[in-house]
Amino acid sequence: MFDIKKITIHKDSSIKQALNVITDSGSRIAIIVSKNGKFLGTITDGDIRRGFLKGLNLSSQVSSIFCKKPIVSHNKVISKSLIKKALSKKIYQIPIVSSDGRLTDLHIIDNFFEAKKKSNLVIIMAGGEGARLMPMTKNTPKPMLKVGNKPILETILEKFKECGFINFIFCLNYKSKIIKDYFGDGTAHGVKISYIHEKNKMGTAGALSLIKKKPLEPFFVINGDILTNLNFDKMLDFHIENASKATMCVNEYNIELPYGEIKLKGEKIISIKEKPKHNFYVNTGIYILDPISMNFIPKGYFDMPSLFTKFIENKSKVISFPLGEYWLDIGRHGDFKKANDDYHKIFK
Repeated sequence: MFDIKKITIHKDSSIKQALNVITDSGSRIAIIVSKNGKFLGTITDGDIRRGFLKGLNLSSQVSSIFCKKPIVSHNKVISKSLIKKALSKKIYQIPIVSSDGRLTDLHIIDNFFEAKKKSNLVIIMAGGEGARLMPMTKNTPKPMLKVGNKPILETILEKFKECGFINFIFCLNYKSKIIKDYFGDGTAHGVKISYIHEKNKMGTAGALSLIKKKPLEPFFVINGDILTNLNFDKMLDFHIENASKATMCVNEYNIELPYGEIKLKGEKIISIKEKPKHNFYVNTGIYILDPISMNFIPKGYFDMPSLFTKFIENKSKVISFPLGEYWLDIGRHGDFKKANDDYHKIFK
């Protein structure tokens, strides 16, 4: 019996509230109910991402994007034919609705199956020196700093493994031996790991030019100093469904100016806004690239924004994957402290 209270929200709830439910409950779904408890529909990660592409943001209500006619069951025992129908549509949760229209339970279909192993490559940029985190990084590479009693890099690997990804390349530079000695070939972690050593710093994309066997399918590139509970297979599905050549995971960032903002035309004041809020999206350091991207990467130093710029200039399709889940770039001492404070709450 699933605790349905954990997954129910109202249609006037915000997208951020829906994402919190989807992530925290582990169900990958939120159920929309009326004020008197009647079942109205469902909302999933995919519904939310499509909403973002239409211009919605985390503060928008879910009322315009939730599915009003999802697959449901009216029996506690779900038939094989209904499961087959759901899986054919890549649906992994089936609400059970009573005859009077109330949610009584939820069947999570993928609980009956092991995570399907995926051959897509995951490339982790783990060569950073972490100068801003000195003296902690004097003898330890930044990706190996312990957050929640394990290296940051190990948490990244485990989150990918949970989604079925088992093929990794670690791009190394600073104190690479420490990382190699800890992870080896990946056998102890149930994955396969190979290594690329950058003799000189090559940026966030340059090391890709050193890969001898070029990928034949979309692959991930991720910075080795971030923490996130992003569902990586959902991002891959999104990339494939949109026939993207390059997908960048982005996060909404809000700044409230501490002063009044004055807009001028010449010397004339045309508007005054007291302590305005500005919203924009930032790069999270998580990407999916089509194999064709390898043709755009020169030898030597090259960063990921430059690669995306090349795609754009070439009129190739590049898209964003808006992140609503937890994400933290561990670049400074304050970030490291926050990561340790958050870890056991986020990574249960």
